[in-house]
Amino acid sequence: MKIYPSSYPPVPLVRDSPFTYLFRTRFNEYSPSSPAYIDAASGFTITRAQTRELSLSFAYGLRHTLAKMGGVPVTRGDVVMLFSPNSIAWPVVLFGGWAAGLRMTLANSSYTPREVAYQWQDSKAKVVVVHPNLLATVLDMFKLLDIDLTEAQRRIIVADWGVIPPGLQGYVCMSDLLGKNMLPEEEKFSGELAQDTALLCYSSGTTGKPKGVETTHQNITSVIDITAKVWPQDEITAPRTLGVLPYYHVYGVIILVSLQFFLGIPMVIMTQFDPVAFCRAIEQYKITHACVVPPICLIMSRHPAVEQFDMRSLRQMFSAAAPLSKSLLETLDSRLRKIGADVCIFQGYGLTETSPTAIVLPSKEYLVKAGSVGLLLPNMEARIMVDDVKDANEGEPGELWLRGPTIFKGYLDRPDATKSSITEQGWFKTGDIVTRDPDGYYAVVDRLKELIKYKGFQVAPAELESVLIQHPDIADAGVIGVYSEAEVTELPRAYIVTARQLGLKESQQFIQDVHEWLKDKISRHKHLRGGIAIVDAIPKSAAGKILRRQLRDIAQAELDATVQARAKL
Repeated sequence: MKIYPSSYPPVPLVRDSPFTYLFRTRFNEYSPSSPAYIDAASGFTITRAQTRELSLSFAYGLRHTLAKMGGVPVTRGDVVMLFSPNSIAWPVVLFGGWAAGLRMTLANSSYTPREVAYQWQDSKAKVVVVHPNLLATVLDMFKLLDIDLTEAQRRIIVADWGVIPPGLQGYVCMSDLLGKNMLPEEEKFSGELAQDTALLCYSSGTTGKPKGVETTHQNITSVIDITAKVWPQDEITAPRTLGVLPYYHVYGVIILVSLQFFLGIPMVIMTQFDPVAFCRAIEQYKITHACVVPPICLIMSRHPAVEQFDMRSLRQMFSAAAPLSKSLLETLDSRLRKIGADVCIFQGYGLTETSPTAIVLPSKEYLVKAGSVGLLLPNMEARIMVDDVKDANEGEPGELWLRGPTIFKGYLDRPDATKSSITEQGWFKTGDIVTRDPDGYYAVVDRLKELIKYKGFQVAPAELESVLIQHPDIADAGVIGVYSEAEVTELPRAYIVTARQLGLKESQQFIQDVHEWLKDKISRHKHLRGGIAIVDAIPKSAAGKILRRQLRDIAQAELDATVQARAKL
């Protein structure tokens, strides 16, 4: 057995809740009056002390005021869903939920009612905290579940704090729960209780529909501690992080909302990415750190806004959620240097199941080791396995297995999926194919997973297939990811078998109709941007499992034919 330990010395770890650790144990390491979160659009700011007070006030409201106002009572261990884009209220809801002893499940703010309903039921959530703009989606979700309006209103808290909402008569609002009182202290999760579930993000794991990933209190405090040891902030005065990535994603909730607070770095909150607004915020707020994904890097390597604003305060760009290619890194690096921005563009690797960060490239090595995701973080161990049975030789690619304090507890109510993902010795099988160089740097080269990653978002083929076959004129369907060089990401592509034979023109119109039919059934990031192709049959094994490798071969043949046709022209 070949086990690779981290090259970093181990870090002492705590056994407590994230709230206790952030707001009591380590709170006074930075001035309580210093900014914690800043709304990019308005400049509205809450300090570290205000964040704590508001969180404890919201926790009190959840545990005591909500029921008095006719809402469904919640108690320690209950699940509360947060369904909102990034906002100044987001950290208050998250930290308040943890202070109240609740498990927080985070729903993608682009979800359709059907998708929210699936997560609501699977997570066994009792209450949803929803942004006013998404209230209609939640109401449609409850209709799908045959829950009438009166009962739905008992289970809804409208996150109106920090926004100007429309009329919300009949609903309990976040502002109704704030300012009434504060919990004298948060619910405690020390010792063995630190193994209780704190967070339920949803991941498809290696296959199938999304599953609730049980991230424990200690998973979160551990990943904060070990990531903090390698997070670059030396010689940077007045650091500020731009928080544009979605906080419902584990990358956002841990690295942005939680880690930056732990490090005492104010975070400027953007609701969504827009290149002009992104560059304007860097200039306006003198941003030093930005967490990004490769598609943002691609836009920044081309968009004219980079020259239109003063970007020279920017010192670090951390890319994760998908591999950042060496060529794109070098292109962006060259462009930023031309405008006088001395920026380290480094990347890391992790998954929802690793809470998330497991490997980070030292920022000073970002050009020397371009293309690598970096070194294993402290307290983590790795194996590189071939065919699940033997260790890879030095430099040989294999599946990355990880073990350490950040590995999730298991998939909610999915013991079989948990057992197939975590060995008896505690190794989590990531499904990613990596290589490791003699210096201990890892590079992601392929993926065993069926999972498609579109711009950092997970798209489960099985979920899309289950939607497609609901179409009355589709007899069967298979979905794969096809890589787009232009967009630097995978795109979902569907192969479908029609219920009746179609002519050429009729087929083209049918494909357009299917795209339109899907629009209100799936989130935008799940749209079939890789296209739809009609085939005679979906290749399957004797057991009925879709042979995606054969679909990928078909996709590659189609690409080769297109390239040849263009060459002839």
